[in-house]
Amino acid sequence: MGEKRIEILLIEDNPGDRRLIREAFDDGKLDVNLHAAQDGVEAVLFLRREGEYADAPRPDLIILDLNLPKKNGHEVLAEIKADEQLRRIPVVILTSSEADADIVRCYNLYANCYITKPADLEQFSGVVRTIENFWFTAVKLPKEE
Repeated sequence: MGEKRIEILLIEDNPGDRRLIREAFDDGKLDVNLHAAQDGVEAVLFLRREGEYADAPRPDLIILDLNLPKKNGHEVLAEIKADEQLRRIPVVILTSSEADADIVRCYNLYANCYITKPADLEQFSGVVRTIENFWFTAVKLPKEE
């Protein structure tokens, strides 16, 4: 396509889910560079380009699980949306929680969408492909300033 590589930050502590998401993006049509953070603290360091992440690219999209060690997904989301440099990066919540309280809290913290992880492998891959198609084909995203 000749377009720039898409940078995605996946914030997910489950190695199996990270692998499934990576495989789904690898099978996709777009050139995706998937970065992974295993906990909320690592994610914030990556996003703020601190420490070993000083040269980290700015993600075009963040996929965030809620159930994370060290700093949970709600805390990470709140930090992202409170930061003037990060708040325009779309955040897709991809989590196992179906709790109404989690859904409401995420939207109150300005999550861009909330998706419950399907248990079925095929559906899980389909959800990732849908995320890719929606956010990088249908949606117009702002350029980094």
